[in-house]
Amino acid sequence: MAGPVFRKDGAVAVPAFVLPVSGLVSPEAAAAQRQRATMPAFDAAGAEGDIALRRQQINDYAAAGIARLGESFPVTIGAAKIGGVDVLEFLPADHHDRERVLINLHGGAFTVGWDGIARLESIPIAALSGMRVISVDYRMAPEHRHPAAVEDVASVFAALLDQYPATRIGIYGGSAGGALTAQAAAWLPAHGLPQAGAVGIFGSGGVPFDAGESAYVAGYIDGSFPPPPADGSKGPDITRGYFAGCDPRDASAWPGYHLDVLAKFPPTLIITGTRAMDLSPAIFTHAQLLKAGVASTLLVGESMGHCYHYGVYLPEGRDACAQIVRFFRSHLA
Repeated sequence: MAGPVFRKDGAVAVPAFVLPVSGLVSPEAAAAQRQRATMPAFDAAGAEGDIALRRQQINDYAAAGIARLGESFPVTIGAAKIGGVDVLEFLPADHHDRERVLINLHGGAFTVGWDGIARLESIPIAALSGMRVISVDYRMAPEHRHPAAVEDVASVFAALLDQYPATRIGIYGGSAGGALTAQAAAWLPAHGLPQAGAVGIFGSGGVPFDAGESAYVAGYIDGSFPPPPADGSKGPDITRGYFAGCDPRDASAWPGYHLDVLAKFPPTLIITGTRAMDLSPAIFTHAQLLKAGVASTLLVGESMGHCYHYGVYLPEGRDACAQIVRFFRSHLA
């Protein structure tokens, strides 16, 4: 079998190989991986032309996952406006913890995800935690640019301070929502607001998605996100210009590069998977948070892909959600 070729510039030419199903995953996850042979991979860079079509496609994609939630996660859902921003409010049907609240920031590459992904991320957490979950309809590209989304998050957070102390407010999100959560943790203290009690950065980190080597690996073993070009040039911008004109090291966009900013973060939970394109950003951000003296916890799902906590129909997804709930219960006490 051919081995890797190590080039003088430090790059590695990796030969084609077959990656078997991990022996460490649940039978359900192994079965799901076998089913991938009959299912097309989700294409994060698809349908570039029509944003309305893309948003509908994502909602249709999320609807399948929401349907799987069934009656296992009973919640009531209502639309509202908080701090001048449209939100969805998820209240657990059984026990409502009135002392704490969670702000959810949905995924979707800063372009899509409202409100299908918002529901997918919020329903299980509200039901399992017993906490009120507020999902934010933040401004997205191509209509808007950074820092529009984090400004909306800050407006909702500031308004919630009339009902809860900051130490009882948690913020979490997956994918773009995870990156936005990191931005919010940087933004709040920089703009005269108290820090949140705890944050959850899932399927993301405090640096760009393509900043590390995991984007290459996931591009070939997951297929949902295209790998960066081998020549170092920029690939397709799945954010549709959301960060156009933004300095690549802007602390308000990518706080993971700035230890002084990270030092002001609250306790942080980071979740990623070994097959996720966000593995490198997650690992790097976790290490930087520890270096900055922040209580950071990293959960890496074996053989799991991007935002695997969405998959509560798998034991791994349920375990991740259980850790999310445990984390916020502990740190918002």
